[in-house]
Amino acid sequence: MPRIALVNDDRWVDPVERTAYVTNILTEDGLLERAFEALGARPERVAWSDPGIDWTRFDALLIRQTWDYFERFAEFRAWLDRIDGAVHVVNPVEVIRWNADKRYLVDLAEAGVAAVPTRVVERGDGDGSLAGRMEAAGWNEVVIKPAVSGAGRETYRIARADAAAREALWQARVAAEDMLIQPFAPAIVDSGEVSLVVIDGQATHAVRKIAAEGEFRVQDDHGGTVHPHAPTAAECALAERAISCAARRTGREIAYARVDLVDAPDGPQVMELELIEPELFLRQHPPAAERLAQAVLSGVG
Repeated sequence: MPRIALVNDDRWVDPVERTAYVTNILTEDGLLERAFEALGARPERVAWSDPGIDWTRFDALLIRQTWDYFERFAEFRAWLDRIDGAVHVVNPVEVIRWNADKRYLVDLAEAGVAAVPTRVVERGDGDGSLAGRMEAAGWNEVVIKPAVSGAGRETYRIARADAAAREALWQARVAAEDMLIQPFAPAIVDSGEVSLVVIDGQATHAVRKIAAEGEFRVQDDHGGTVHPHAPTAAECALAERAISCAARRTGREIAYARVDLVDAPDGPQVMELELIEPELFLRQHPPAAERLAQAVLSGVG
């Protein structure tokens, strides 16, 4: 019986409080547990930060809700170094390292993949005001966010008219960590964001995430809601191009991905390519859990 670790952060392994948020996590992992068991494997939910775990006792590690990795990034990278080469990891460690920093969007754009335009400002590079950077780029409204982050952490929407008033915020963020500047996409509040799930090279399902009234962040942490969505041929083709680019950059196969897309005048653009710990919305399409379990087990030798 292959032993499969469903790797979470320690908040979700045995949560006491069963909120709707937690229930979704347990439902998703429950679907995977049953899928693995039906295929003759033995799944176990564990925390990546648990110092007592011998990772080599598992045949494969499937990264799940490690949603604290960007808050403990140095520790998480050290953990990746320890498991690299010691056990089969899905997605592979090389993919995780590349995808952990959102400047991968620049890599996608350079490879010809339609992605939200992204400018990277290194930590400590306080030269040039935010208003000046916006003017140089020709952007009247932007979103600023950390290069390593998730769940909308330290993500702000700023109009050029307000940039001077937000300069102190901008300088504080750049002093603390690498930051990204992107043009604000109006479609994110008009029609939301499409999350397209691809498992073992096949688009399995998609959802549309809608921001709460007055918000632009679509995550449920900020009041966003999830709705059914039938992906278009253009969305599927773009997702496949993004994943192929990631595979070429890292030299490794990608078992699962969630590609977040936003509408633009020339067609969909990649807003984020989630290859580490994406919510896969398996509860919206349970057969995808079996497909993911099969993909993981196919790599177990």
